Amino acid sequence: MRYIHQTVVGVLLLVSVTTATCGGTGRGGTTAEGEPPRRHLLIVLDGLRPDYVTPELMPNLHALGQRGVVMTRHHAVYPTVTRVNASSISTGAYPEVHGLMGNSIFFSTVDPGRFLNTGDRANLLRVEEATGRPLLTATTLGEVLQAAGERVLVASSGSTGSSYLLNHRVAGGAILHYDYGLPETLHAQALERLGDVPATGTPNDARNRWIVDAFLQVGLAAIEPAVTLMWLSDPDTTAHQHGIGHPTTVEALTRLDAEIQRIQDGLADAGLLDITNIWVASDHGFSQHTGSIDLGALLAPFADTLDDGSPRIVAGAGAIYVRDDDQTTVAEIVAALQRADGVGAVFTRAASPGANGWVPGTLSFDLAHWDHDRSAHILYSPDWTDAVGTYGYPGTSAQGGVAGHGSSSPFDIHNTLVAAGPDLKEGVAIEVPSGNVDFAPTFLHLLGLDIPSSMQGRVLGEALRDGTDPRTVAVETMAVSVENGDGSYVLTAVSSIVDGRSYLDYTTVERSLLVLPGQGVR
Repeated sequence: MRYIHQTVVGVLLLVSVTTATCGGTGRGGTTAEGEPPRRHLLIVLDGLRPDYVTPELMPNLHALGQRGVVMTRHHAVYPTVTRVNASSISTGAYPEVHGLMGNSIFFSTVDPGRFLNTGDRANLLRVEEATGRPLLTATTLGEVLQAAGERVLVASSGSTGSSYLLNHRVAGGAILHYDYGLPETLHAQALERLGDVPATGTPNDARNRWIVDAFLQVGLAAIEPAVTLMWLSDPDTTAHQHGIGHPTTVEALTRLDAEIQRIQDGLADAGLLDITNIWVASDHGFSQHTGSIDLGALLAPFADTLDDGSPRIVAGAGAIYVRDDDQTTVAEIVAALQRADGVGAVFTRAASPGANGWVPGTLSFDLAHWDHDRSAHILYSPDWTDAVGTYGYPGTSAQGGVAGHGSSSPFDIHNTLVAAGPDLKEGVAIEVPSGNVDFAPTFLHLLGLDIPSSMQGRVLGEALRDGTDPRTVAVETMAVSVENGDGSYVLTAVSSIVDGRSYLDYTTVERSLLVLPGQGVR
């Protein structure tokens, strides 16, 4: 294994450095006497690549960044899928702490034969009932706010599951969703005020508009939230079907950008814009798909049943469970994955604390922040390239369909963060690494509230008006390489480290043809 360490200093880009030092905190903080308390609005545009945010494609969002902050090295949580990142946003933690391991999850007590889709809230409720445990095993932002007498509002046009995971205890607040609402009276109020929910579409602009209206016309007044977590389902919905940069996907971006301006106008009309910090982020990036992995064929030699007739191997969403816990089988499946074209990084539990997985040539769950008692035996990523796709955007991955995400590719991990508001620096782009785990602790800091120990993210002080100078922030780069027994598979992971917090940047795989005496090439 090789370690490569590099320490650099955070870079401040663009034109201006604000000299203002006025306080920027919320209800429990140091807002000047007589000033109204700050509010915080996080808008997640599902699957928004950073290179979509241009003056041509998204002028309103681009302008927001020009007058505020652009975090140029923002990170999604791996696996780079929606519900994992929704859970990390609500808890400020990684899967190793919050316990939501993928877009699909396996609980044998609920269904011993297959994964459950976390996009369906009903499945999440089934898990809670079957296990007798909270779905998320970490303290949420909503729970902290509730204890402080504050409220969080979720307004989402995403799936019922992703909206629920943003405030699954509905602690001290509410959820506004096109399909349901908590409390139910709020949903009824939205339907009465706005009329029936429009049908889904690609672009999904009608439902996105309905949710924005629900936030502006119902949620703001009814809940008076200290924090709002808004989730709009595009460009993800459209890009999955049409592809990155497809004209229909570009149309979705145009309509999302109009919603960004409409939100600002609505806040201004309500007298709230000047006291609201607006954060616009994505849950993950996106890649063009170039093929698929025949996982069924790869696992066929190991496909057996247990004594009760249920499958011995259950696989899905990049995770593989060996239900009889046979370690020889685990190692054999890993070896098959390492030989398979289209498979990228493979992770197993750490052999000892550190970056090595216990199976040769694997990285540890620890490095991916994925070691939980709900973890599978194996986690793997599709392989990726930096090739330019059909419509001029780089980044491909070995997955089926038109386009998507989920891999440890930099194009899936690197996501968007643009922000502006009274507590934020003005007119700067910051190269200090950041991540979706950092929102919850940052909001709590700005509200003057204690940050629970379960939150693994950090306060984004370098983005705050009265915070750290980004040029003084030390950033360490660490590369770790492992290989299998014969050296035909070499796996490397690159991470960035800020203040002791590590962000996985990407992984790479190198395969070589191996010539064995008397056996030819394999």
